[in-house]
Amino acid sequence: MDGSPTSQFESELLSKLIIQIPCYNEAETLAIALSDLPRSVTGFDSVEWLIIDDGSTDATVRVAEENGVDHIVRHTSNRGLAYAFMTGIEACLARGADVIVNTDADNQYRAADVPALVNPVLEGRADMVIGARPISEIEHFSPIKKLLQKIGSWVVRVTSGTDVRDAPSGFRAISRNAAQRLIVFNNYTYTLETIIQAGRKNMRVVSVPIRVNGDLRPSRLVKSIPSYLKRSIFTIVRIFVIYQPARFFGWIAALLFGLGFLIGLRFLYFYLTEGISGHVQSVVLAGVLMTMGFQSLLVAFLADVIAANRKLLEDIRYTQRSTQGEGVRTPNRGSKKAA
Repeated sequence: MDGSPTSQFESELLSKLIIQIPCYNEAETLAIALSDLPRSVTGFDSVEWLIIDDGSTDATVRVAEENGVDHIVRHTSNRGLAYAFMTGIEACLARGADVIVNTDADNQYRAADVPALVNPVLEGRADMVIGARPISEIEHFSPIKKLLQKIGSWVVRVTSGTDVRDAPSGFRAISRNAAQRLIVFNNYTYTLETIIQAGRKNMRVVSVPIRVNGDLRPSRLVKSIPSYLKRSIFTIVRIFVIYQPARFFGWIAALLFGLGFLIGLRFLYFYLTEGISGHVQSVVLAGVLMTMGFQSLLVAFLADVIAANRKLLEDIRYTQRSTQGEGVRTPNRGSKKAA
């Protein structure tokens, strides 16, 4: 902190940091990850740990209890990383978190970088902070995975309008206000969707360089490069449709109508120069394409109306969330909840 009035004000307000870790059968690595987590961070009165047990069938919960985890939220069955992430966000908000740090149970990220991660939030410069890994220096990343990471991050930057350097990174800090506005639709991963969503909602998203630890186990999210690429593309397209439906369907309408119009001009050219014979198929194709273009334009208008309604529902959800956890500022060590 720099001692300025603004920094002092932020310090008084931000009293609780909760570090959440989504877990699914992480008994072998969880203790290692927890041993490095901080119990105090400059700018916060208290630091608590929260584990989301996503239907684990091993000793994950017992390991968490033995290592002094403050809160354990449990799913009765495995629901996926994105669902576990949002369960953690809801639980942290309910427990009065002013800032939420998300990290992984496989000890991929260096816990000593938590202060650097939360600093932009403490200083009022960011609503969400993404830890940027040194991708080119990570030995266990294959060349094709490094390339896909860079391409994926570039696509997310373009789509979200942010300057995120490592979009798939799960090491991130989120302010209370930003967390209250997040909604994850994808069941596969939250990483890309939350960044695009934050950018579209005009949140301040910042990247900070972080360090990584050695590889303890293979990634469960990236089972194969083609599968990861397909899922990532689907996630990006889906979020773009949700947040920019008029533009998305408008471009489709313009493309279809434009192709139909050009084919119609082709027919007209041959009709004027050679007569009608031999080019009737151009009229049929032009008619079909222009009809599809008009229908896509109607879909664009309808999707835009639906998007306006969704924004109203999100505002209502934000209002409800903003009342959660108010006044909750004391540690509640060992509390557990089944979800």
